[in-house]
Amino acid sequence: MRNKSDIKRIAVMTSGGDSPGMNAAIRAVVRTSVYYELEVFGIYRGYAGLIEDDFIEMNARSVSKIINQGGTILKTSRSQEFRTVEGRKNAFDHLKKRNIDALVVIGGDGSFAGADKLHKEHGIPVIGIPGTIDNDLAGTDYTLGYDTATNTVIESIDKIRDTANSHNRLFFIEVMGRDAGFIALRTGLATGAFSILLPEEDISIDDLISLLKRNKATHKTSSIIVVAEGDANGGAYEVAKRIKEKYNYLETKVTVLGHVQRGGSPSAFDRVMASRMGVKAIEGLLAGYDQHMVGFVSDTIQYSKLSNAITGSHPINEELLRISKILSI
Repeated sequence: MRNKSDIKRIAVMTSGGDSPGMNAAIRAVVRTSVYYELEVFGIYRGYAGLIEDDFIEMNARSVSKIINQGGTILKTSRSQEFRTVEGRKNAFDHLKKRNIDALVVIGGDGSFAGADKLHKEHGIPVIGIPGTIDNDLAGTDYTLGYDTATNTVIESIDKIRDTANSHNRLFFIEVMGRDAGFIALRTGLATGAFSILLPEEDISIDDLISLLKRNKATHKTSSIIVVAEGDANGGAYEVAKRIKEKYNYLETKVTVLGHVQRGGSPSAFDRVMASRMGVKAIEGLLAGYDQHMVGFVSDTIQYSKLSNAITGSHPINEELLRISKILSI
């Protein structure tokens, strides 16, 4: 276990896809570092900026008025060069040049995998803050940006429903979730969707048609189907096409919400959770936690191994799925 005095300088970066709440986490990391009399540096553009020596020294005023902003003031990117041993050695040399003692990485599993390799190859302490709208990381109930993204989707679907009802239409709404259906499930339940298509569950086109026929028999004149982009049927456009070929009772329309889900001012929940995670990330480093992630579990901030976040699974809530099916009649 390290002593608190071992860490004098830390660096913070955001990596991978942006998510609302990243700026609130940066703010918390920087101000907590200042509170504990640490020097703190920001790294622009994630691992690409780390390799290219793109650092900025930060202080409490550097992060003023950003808690309400979406995106990330430190920018973000994905770096192919960092995937190489040489690239990681170059990145570490830039940390060493500035006598950086520890690194805080805000991102998802790919970002954490990079941090884990950097630690294993060069020994620098790292701690992760889970920032991804997909909510698919083990070791935390919620990830930064998930709550905001679901609220954005809900607002959009509520507006689309007005048109669906006015024109007796069947709308397919595609939301983000290449490998996990958390956004689709939560927003589908919250908006009263007729059906929810997830990567975790296999619903065939014939199954959907049977449900549509049931709805027709009960005089339901419009429907919303929420489709996670990673659904096995191939996404909203493909599902709509195949439904129309076999069952053309309602006019079909498709809306792909896309990157609008990543933007916008973070919700109160994401701002508070980011603030708590940022504080505990620095306090965890000072307490000797490295190769760890801070997670939100049962309204407490807990530490878990980065390896768990990288390789572990965060299962879909089967109870929410069961409830959505009961209420869709």
